[in-house]
Amino acid sequence: MEDILVPLFFFTFLGAVILVPMVLKHRDSKSRMDVLRQALERGQALDPALLEKVYETERKARPDQPRRTLGSGVVLTFLAIGLGVAGYMTDGFSPDNGMFVAAVIVGCLGLAFTLLAIIDYAAKKRDPDGQRG
Repeated sequence: MEDILVPLFFFTFLGAVILVPMVLKHRDSKSRMDVLRQALERGQALDPALLEKVYETERKARPDQPRRTLGSGVVLTFLAIGLGVAGYMTDGFSPDNGMFVAAVIVGCLGLAFTLLAIIDYAAKKRDPDGQRG
């Protein structure tokens, strides 16, 4: 029973830590846009300064996203190296060593974040304003 509950709780916690801030940020952005939509439906004139502030907030939501992504990739990659070294020091290269499994998973995430940062930097270089889509 413990073999099932511990990973279940761990991955549930991990999912909550990742998903809850994303959902809250999306909800905040959606509510801001809903207020603007309702004002337009009522025929109210929108102040250009207000619109600029709302759009500026939306654009500033991810101004340094490639740098943050690269930072996450580097941290996860070095964490994977640390897990691999710790796994080797505790149990050697045993096939039963769970530290190596964790190191491989975290290392793949680190490499994926690093690759994503490289792609973001390339897209930003193509579009100097940083506005894609």
